[in-house]
Amino acid sequence: MGTVGIYAVMALIIVLLFFVERARPQAVSRFEENVLATLLAMITIVSFVQVIARYGFNTGWGGALEFTRVLFAWMILFGMSYGIKIGAHLGVDVFIKMLPARLFKAAALFGAACAVAYAVTLISSTWLTFFGADTKGGAVHYWGKMFQIGIGLDDLRYPVWMQESFGLQERVQRWIAYLILPIGLALFGFRSLQAMVAIWRGDRNMIIASHEAEELVAENKDILRD
Repeated sequence: MGTVGIYAVMALIIVLLFFVERARPQAVSRFEENVLATLLAMITIVSFVQVIARYGFNTGWGGALEFTRVLFAWMILFGMSYGIKIGAHLGVDVFIKMLPARLFKAAALFGAACAVAYAVTLISSTWLTFFGADTKGGAVHYWGKMFQIGIGLDDLRYPVWMQESFGLQERVQRWIAYLILPIGLALFGFRSLQAMVAIWRGDRNMIIASHEAEELVAENKDILRD
């Protein structure tokens, strides 16, 4: 599977997500939450077991650190789209809140459009050559290179029985760990586009949720005084 294949996978995931979410939105939300909770739980468990093994028994798993780094990257890249969906990303909106209603909406739409452009650019920046930019590459290009080369991760290795049973190379391929990079960005772009449509329709105000910061300030305003 090359770059064309990963584009097809990304498109298939987005199309399936769109239709499944229209039919069962709560199920999709639970799935996203469960994925994030599972990744966080795995990071916690592996880290805890590694500490016990290292300081209690003077042993440990050599690939634990790299494994948790990969899980953490997956959690971030998967979670950023969920953050857009539920409005969990914080931002500064002091200026745009002072604008008239129409200008406020225009600024909110511009912010959402920037998020979409950001995702598209990171997926593949080749389209910027249309504007005269001397650039190419992106997540899909980088992942495709890793897939073609087949280079392994530094410390993560397949169990011996898997190597012997399936004829796998010793180290886990980087393209497997990096698969979340193009997919996560595609999900981020899709959620940002959804947010932009919702802002246009008047279903939400902004792509960010700075009100959470305001609530935190209101809840804790008396702490320093005490």
